[in-house]
Amino acid sequence: MTAPAATDLVTLVSDELSADVALLGAELVRLDDAVGQALLWSGDATWWAGRAPLLFPIVGGLADDTFRHRGRAYTLPRHGFARRSVFGLVERGTAHVTLRLEDSEATRAVWPFAFRLDVTHRLTGARLETVAEVTNHSDEAMPCAFGFHPAFRWPLPGAGGRSAHTIRFETPETAPIRRLDGRGLVDPTPRPSPVAAAILALDDQLFVEDAVIFDRPASRRLRYGTGEIGLDIVFPDMPHLALWSKPGAPFVCIEPWQGHADPADFTGEIVDKPGMVQLAPRASRRFSMSVELTFGQA
Repeated sequence: MTAPAATDLVTLVSDELSADVALLGAELVRLDDAVGQALLWSGDATWWAGRAPLLFPIVGGLADDTFRHRGRAYTLPRHGFARRSVFGLVERGTAHVTLRLEDSEATRAVWPFAFRLDVTHRLTGARLETVAEVTNHSDEAMPCAFGFHPAFRWPLPGAGGRSAHTIRFETPETAPIRRLDGRGLVDPTPRPSPVAAAILALDDQLFVEDAVIFDRPASRRLRYGTGEIGLDIVFPDMPHLALWSKPGAPFVCIEPWQGHADPADFTGEIVDKPGMVQLAPRASRRFSMSVELTFGQA
């Protein structure tokens, strides 16, 4: 495995898409169609400097940025440390790359577990698939969460205006949603779903109170866009979903998650935090998401 620099990029190409992946965070930082039109947000810091960060080993925030394990307190920032870590290059081809992050003295100071995180990005025609595999190398069970956080252009190129864009779920989403409180924790009060049957009309007002969190979505597939152009997004391994933007921003984040921020009233140890998975020693867990460019009504 090579020793990369944080600024290194790997370019991937298929017949219908091209992409750049940064070794910093194993983050997708560019996704263009066949004629070079950008589908992914540019990372303009005027609005938000991220593009598609990967969230590990937690998703969302912790109360006071602190968790407890076996009675000891650890400090961990919102969404964890993977997005700010340089991954090693394991394998690359014309249309795929596999990157790796392993525990180190620095990670063990804030996350007391031995682990390996492999991330593979692969282009196949008009489809990008990202697969993350987490392996517990500790001698004890390891709790962890994982999340995808891609920001797509709003509006998409050639898809009309922002007000024409919707998210069409594969099944009606009638369950209540959640919101964050003033500390970035999950408010215990459920809110009515903004989805009408299976369709969510995108509007700036949705994001005045920050993210829209589906903590028990029925769907594992959705379509973002208009009748002309859209992105089919599939997340079979992810039981939670968030949508996020800022009012007026030219992007929308569609975020399949395993895990979420601390509930506002949570005071337990990290192993008991809602949404975490428990990996047995030497066990692995796979998390995946795909994005496919489509034309015409789904």
